[in-house]
Amino acid sequence: MGNTSSMLTQYDIEEVQEHCNNLFSQQEIVSLYKRFCQLDRNSKGFISADEFLSVPEFAVNPLSLRLLRMVDGLNFKDFVSFLSAFSSHASLPQKIELIFKVYDSDCNGKVSFNDVLEVLRDLTGSFMSEEQREQVLSHVFEEAGYTRECSFLLGDFVKILGNSGLKMEVEVPVD
Repeated sequence: MGNTSSMLTQYDIEEVQEHCNNLFSQQEIVSLYKRFCQLDRNSKGFISADEFLSVPEFAVNPLSLRLLRMVDGLNFKDFVSFLSAFSSHASLPQKIELIFKVYDSDCNGKVSFNDVLEVLRDLTGSFMSEEQREQVLSHVFEEAGYTRECSFLLGDFVKILGNSGLKMEVEVPVD
């Protein structure tokens, strides 16, 4: 499985399936492997940030730079594991954990007011001034009963987003 030009064996497929908690079928894993090989243009066995940016949907995503720090240098197994949060079979807490990692820009296990402000900055770009962003976010925090000094742990994110009806799914085409 290290050489992307080789085909997956049944053992490889089952190993990857187990690694991603069986959130993808064997057919989906084969399709993901084909896509991985297409992205791994130099057949290095991993996908670089530049190769991820060759995917138009990824490149235009306002959070792509945040996602890049999570996906740069992934081998196939980790590529599937990352994508498993987008599976229709993934649990809501698994999806929320990915969102938490996107917000936790300094990877300290906490999401602060400033972390959320950075994401808001990425999402709004030049459409909002820094002052407007801070005002809106301060208001949202206040309405939810939090202050600017609060930090959220993963469990807090699960409580906050747990009943949100969050939809975060990508369909994997199978041949």
